[in-house]
Amino acid sequence: MAKKKSLRKKMKFAPLKGSFMVFAILGFLISGYIVFPESSNFGIALMLVFAAMFIASLVSMTKAPGIEV
Repeated sequence: MAKKKSLRKKMKFAPLKGSFMVFAILGFLISGYIVFPESSNFGIALMLVFAAMFIASLVSMTKAPGIEV
């Protein structure tokens, strides 16, 4: 019986800049305080996008290889 190759390839994570996280936090706060009261559907959609950006920045910080200086 032949060995099966792993279906999951090792994921590679790219390091993101710190400004990406700052924009995610600011975008979430602005969406919550300014956009959400005007249009709840659009505000929730934007808050989900910025939350996904924030989670991506956290994953990038923990999983990305270190950069040697």
